[in-house]
Amino acid sequence: MRFELRTISPNGRIESLQCQAVDERSARAQAEGSGHTVVSIAARRELAAIWGGGVTRFPLELFSQELLVLLAAGLPLVESIDTLAQKERRGEFHAVLEGVIAALRQGRPLSAALEQAPAAFPPLYVASVRAAEKTSDLVPALQRYVEYRGRIEAIRKRVVNASIYPLLLVGVGGLVSAFLLLHVVPRFGRIYAERGDELPVFSRLLLGWAQLVEGHAGLVFAALAALAAAIVYALRRPRARAALGDALWRLPGLGERMRVYQLSRLYRTTGMLLKGGMPLVAALDMGADLLHPVLRERLAAAGRTIREGRGVAASLEANGLATPVALRMIGVGESGGNMGEMLERAAGFHDEELARWVDWFTRLFEPILMAVIGLVIGIIVILMYMPIFELAGNLQ
Repeated sequence: MRFELRTISPNGRIESLQCQAVDERSARAQAEGSGHTVVSIAARRELAAIWGGGVTRFPLELFSQELLVLLAAGLPLVESIDTLAQKERRGEFHAVLEGVIAALRQGRPLSAALEQAPAAFPPLYVASVRAAEKTSDLVPALQRYVEYRGRIEAIRKRVVNASIYPLLLVGVGGLVSAFLLLHVVPRFGRIYAERGDELPVFSRLLLGWAQLVEGHAGLVFAALAALAAAIVYALRRPRARAALGDALWRLPGLGERMRVYQLSRLYRTTGMLLKGGMPLVAALDMGADLLHPVLRERLAAAGRTIREGRGVAASLEANGLATPVALRMIGVGESGGNMGEMLERAAGFHDEELARWVDWFTRLFEPILMAVIGLVIGIIVILMYMPIFELAGNLQ
């Protein structure tokens, strides 16, 4: 994203600067790093950024993998990040890395340097690095984060891949229905226009639609295009996506699977942080942002009871945050002192369970969807030809 800044230069002059950065904080840090004092800052949002929500996603997974390789090869931290900054071609990402390098050269720890760009480095990532700094094991921490993101991404890709074919069916069925309603039905309407009230009720409704398309074709097409654009735009808004998520959450079968998926992410995140050396309650708090607001409130209540000295398994069970399998594993980890490993195993178990459910649901849903699409298209065709069938019956 491009920002315009009004600054006071090192020699005391008021200047206007432009820079590319992931967020406002990064742009401010970039200007202050060159000796300027920022007076005001404003984002220049282009049309594409407005349409896409104005969010530029920093390639955190790729950055972590490449940094891990360079550190494992023996390069110093500053030199490794400087190497990654030199190969980065996008201006806002290059600026983020330059800001991190500048902070490191000032003697600040890596976690504090990363914290300057919260849009690029989320709190979970910063917390993982901060915990690793206490034990001087940054490379294993990066390895754990890369594996964590890989497993989260694997289940997400499984869901996305399973939804491609149903979405393709819906798209093709929608196009065929639109072709029938916008092109074929109006032509049949001309044939049936003289019969009027002699048509069946639903055929008359179809004839009314045909007359609307014939008489106001431009308006109908403009309204449909505006509706499609409004739906796409709304789905890009965080509030609309949150409302859709709440609606899906209330569905009996799907809502339970979404709950298990979020609990799996919580277990995996907490396990990763515990293995990195973070205290349990702090690790649970870090995973709160991954949860639905209802589960987030339950997690806060569980954290309070754990602080009061109650067992972890009992606290999670009392607040509905433990499946039967996870409850047993957490109990074993609590008594054996390997809570992080047990949480990751529980997450792996539920990931496999969700993958099997996605495969089963896809195999069941696809034929049902094909039947529904065929039924809709068949009804449209039958309503178009019904008057012809009646006329043929009357001639006999």
